[in-house]
Amino acid sequence: MTTQTAFTGIHAILYALFDAQERLDREAMRRQVEICLEHGAHGIAALGLATEVSKLTVPERRTVMEWTSEDVGGVKPLGFTIYGTSVGEQIELVKAAEAAKADWVILQPPMVGSFAAGEYIRFFGRVADATHLPVAIQNAPAYMGRGLSAEDIRSLVAQHPNIKLVKGEGPATEIRQLIETTEGRLPVMNGRGGLELIENLRAGCVGMILAPEIIDFTTRAYDAFVAGNEAEAERIYRDILPVIVFMMQSLESLICYGKRIFGARAGIAIHDRAPAMRPTTFGEDLVRQHVGKLGVFPGTLAAGRG
Repeated sequence: MTTQTAFTGIHAILYALFDAQERLDREAMRRQVEICLEHGAHGIAALGLATEVSKLTVPERRTVMEWTSEDVGGVKPLGFTIYGTSVGEQIELVKAAEAAKADWVILQPPMVGSFAAGEYIRFFGRVADATHLPVAIQNAPAYMGRGLSAEDIRSLVAQHPNIKLVKGEGPATEIRQLIETTEGRLPVMNGRGGLELIENLRAGCVGMILAPEIIDFTTRAYDAFVAGNEAEAERIYRDILPVIVFMMQSLESLICYGKRIFGARAGIAIHDRAPAMRPTTFGEDLVRQHVGKLGVFPGTLAAGRG
């Protein structure tokens, strides 16, 4: 699998799905991957912000890696976000990703303290040097409170050749600036739930990493865009923009309401792991309205049970 293949298209970042006792739900996680593959996801990823990785123990993170690798079965590129507060912890999880047959890893900045850019550059570099896998850097200062400038990223990439991609979480204007600063030599994928989907592709993004509640729509929009049918891509995007805006008020809102939209469309009961944003009655009404417009995933027998 080439790097170019791995870093294009719509990659689904999985939700952490729990049972009523707040344990990871094996069958629900398997069904989530099945839906993503059935609806054209170009890749699968897990253990990012949408996966609530900070609520998972290290053994649970390893379990998610093993389950996801088994369910993807090598048919699509597989990536894991690496969360950890030290170089040692991140390297341990990178090795676990290698063992789980990951095609690439995404490094998050350590969620402790706030340091100068040089400290993060050295941190990422030490972890990247410990693996043969292609490495992406997650740059999400709006959600994580820490990040690197375009110039910092250019410096980091120059020093560590296996850093192959940036996972952004910012507006299309900032993504375009990053692409220009790195002279188009570093693929960039954005997220933010699909906000500015078409503008991101026009800015030069090679794809997006998005949670799976509207995976059927976002993959169709991307495929239409790369096929040269921008009018169709824009039409699909207009149809899903209201639900994206509803979910993306904050990361907590995505996990609360985006996950419930996915569950209602997939027929999977949604349970939160504390602490969590809890849905309001009005919010649940909006979920039902959006699902009514989106429809359920084909093959779903009991949408929104539980």
